[in-house]
Amino acid sequence: MERIYDLIVIGGGPAGLSAGIYAGRAQMDVLIIEKSEMGGQIVTTSEVVNYPGIKEISGHNLGEKMREQAAGFGVEFLKSEVTNMDFKNEIKVLETTSGTYKALSVIIATGANPRKLGFPGEAEFTGRGVAYCATCDGEFFTGLDVFVIGAGFAAAEEAIFLTKFARKVTIIAREPEFTCAKSIAEKVLKHPKIEVKFNSQIVEVTGDTKLRKAIFKDNLTNTTWEYKVSENESFGVFVFIGYKPQSDLFKNHVNLDSQGYIITDEDLQTNVKDVYAIGDIRPKKLRQVVTAVADGALAATVLEKVVEEKRETLGIEKEVKEQPKTSDVSEEKTQSRFLDEGIISQLKGIFERFQSNIKIVSVLNDSEISGNIKEFLNEISNISNKISLEIYKKDENIELEKKIELDCTPTIAILDSNDNFRGVKFSGLPSGHELNSLILALYNIAGPGQELNEELKGKIKAIDKKVNLKIAVSLSCSLCPEVVTGAQRLAIENSNIKAEMIDIFAFPELKKKYNIMGVPALIIDDKHISFGKQSIEEIIEKIK
Repeated sequence: MERIYDLIVIGGGPAGLSAGIYAGRAQMDVLIIEKSEMGGQIVTTSEVVNYPGIKEISGHNLGEKMREQAAGFGVEFLKSEVTNMDFKNEIKVLETTSGTYKALSVIIATGANPRKLGFPGEAEFTGRGVAYCATCDGEFFTGLDVFVIGAGFAAAEEAIFLTKFARKVTIIAREPEFTCAKSIAEKVLKHPKIEVKFNSQIVEVTGDTKLRKAIFKDNLTNTTWEYKVSENESFGVFVFIGYKPQSDLFKNHVNLDSQGYIITDEDLQTNVKDVYAIGDIRPKKLRQVVTAVADGALAATVLEKVVEEKRETLGIEKEVKEQPKTSDVSEEKTQSRFLDEGIISQLKGIFERFQSNIKIVSVLNDSEISGNIKEFLNEISNISNKISLEIYKKDENIELEKKIELDCTPTIAILDSNDNFRGVKFSGLPSGHELNSLILALYNIAGPGQELNEELKGKIKAIDKKVNLKIAVSLSCSLCPEVVTGAQRLAIENSNIKAEMIDIFAFPELKKKYNIMGVPALIIDDKHISFGKQSIEEIIEKIK
């Protein structure tokens, strides 16, 4: 029988995960669709100190705990992108890059992305000095001066985080004072490495391959001043001026206000019956994790009764959910350096679904990172007998090096059950945010793999030229996995394409060669480079 979910949540940030937790706990059949990384914008935050009951936690860890809690209540997750929808009928239909999904109700929780300011040089130097994520790109500016644009909570918080790397941080704010909580503002104003210039704005940035000069304006005196670096130096500009709602996809399906936010009633329902909107995608006075999770809880609680009555009215039987299997991993008391028991338990379930065996091969050198990779890969391969592991020193297996087109070490490559190289490599340790990229690559090569719709399959197969993709990442970058997994999927589906994830801090020569000051950086055929989050379809367009 065709599966119809009780609820599909579009977006896996705190609001969406909260909705999943409450709906899952109410025994609803729930699917959360997220095109990037579960956790949303919060995963880019270095620390969260205002979430009730938790004194201090990183945004990434908070997002992961929410995801684990939702999974514990039987919530399913799909890494995919919604491309279209039909909300006209009682059963809602969502078209995604992985296929078609149906539900009795839908919650939109796509949140918002950082706004661009639009000053001259901003677009040109994005990834070469202009940035929007301190957690992702802060390390690139070690020992350099950094300017933070904005006066809100994000600007203040990220300015403090950037002092870990920068020589000096200067906040440029149009406002006469901070608009965030006084406690945070006072912390910034007292910080010895931070200078604040209120009633000011950035006018433009210029440079060559990197930023070399910036012009600022004092709005009180109407005068400009210039910052210029000494020879062979650069600097950074981090923009934190608020967020733009990610609602373009829904503008012909639900009502939006003049700012692009989705309009809801007090129960968070849109103008379309059984379609709700929560979190930063809707108008609200306070945009914080605590208000996002409150939205999710309210919407899911309202929908619990709505969906139950709807099933009865439509005569749709509910699919009986299997109870999560208890893993025996904890009983084994596995001593792991890179993978905790929770992750091992999740991976065991994924690996059990593999349709064929798979081989991980690695060519290492004598570096410390090679030792870490060897230990990490042993932990991965020990989880399942469907994964074999072969590790070599450089020049120990020349035939293999030719097969995987080795050009640097340490490197990891994946071979299928027929010992064929499927075009996916990792140069560096795929831990942190890139662990998900490795697991998805294994899953997509071993099968069954993530579903792709026929249109996207056709676009991938139509690429009839040799393409080499390098994706420069940092392991702390929450924006990178979407580009990595997209590029890898192209390689897995089309033998003309090769995709290699490269840890930019493990291979600093790449950073220098391409003047990379931000990640993710997508390098096509060692010539063309672009920065920032990119979907698989956007990568295809760039290849063309």
